[in-house]
Amino acid sequence: MGCPNAAQVAGGPAGEFQGTDIMVQALHRAPDIRSQVSDEEWQIRVDLAAAYRLVAHYGWTDMIFTHLSARVPGPDHHFLINPYGMMFDEVTASDLVKIDLDGNIVLSNGYDVNPAGFCIHSAIHMARDDAKAVMHLHTDDGVAVSSMADGLMPITQTAMIIADEIAYHEFEGVALDLSERERLVADIADKRLLILRNHGTLAVGAAVSDCFLMLYTLERACTMQVRALAGGAKLHQPSAQSVETTRQQGESLMAPGALDQLAWPALLRLVDRKYPGFRD
Repeated sequence: MGCPNAAQVAGGPAGEFQGTDIMVQALHRAPDIRSQVSDEEWQIRVDLAAAYRLVAHYGWTDMIFTHLSARVPGPDHHFLINPYGMMFDEVTASDLVKIDLDGNIVLSNGYDVNPAGFCIHSAIHMARDDAKAVMHLHTDDGVAVSSMADGLMPITQTAMIIADEIAYHEFEGVALDLSERERLVADIADKRLLILRNHGTLAVGAAVSDCFLMLYTLERACTMQVRALAGGAKLHQPSAQSVETTRQQGESLMAPGALDQLAWPALLRLVDRKYPGFRD
């Protein structure tokens, strides 16, 4: 995976930022991508564009600096990711860029990508056949919980439901070192949620819908924890038995295809109402 080094990210050896052209590119409309892709890929494009709009809707963006990716059906190990320089509430199905595992563009629509942003995603996509979608955020509450020594604590029903799915990865600096991929993959193992220490949150899913609902649940749990701690009152600790019962219930409640089959159609209707055009 050809992730760039820090100098390349900065724009060159002198560290001069060379992003102006990329930002201008993000203002044009993509060519006719629909006619160049399969029906299966188009549906994934629509779902992923909806996920970008939903991340913006819930206030989870870090301007342009995080990524949601999805695997394209087929044997080629191609992926869809956002154009670099485009706000999440602008992304449409045609805007998504198709790249390979090295971050090379394999279907040009006039946009560029941030190869550094795909380092984390490519590692998980390569290692996990079930990682059809990978979503990574830097929300205030997610980063706050990632910086707490105890991580996500079992103090809310929401946190207990996903307790079995959470793994942790220690902070090693900005994710530009290729060797970190091995440790990241080892840390997440077969879990669907990863808290990157001092960095943010990440979800893996068997579909865009599954991945988004896992991420939504984790982000909600983080927000609830931050608010509970900010209140300053003594926290009520649930019994060990109730924590265990809820953890076991979460195995079926959060199984792939369980919750998202109900919630995703409703979320698509929300995006159609509030952010029409994402299907273009």
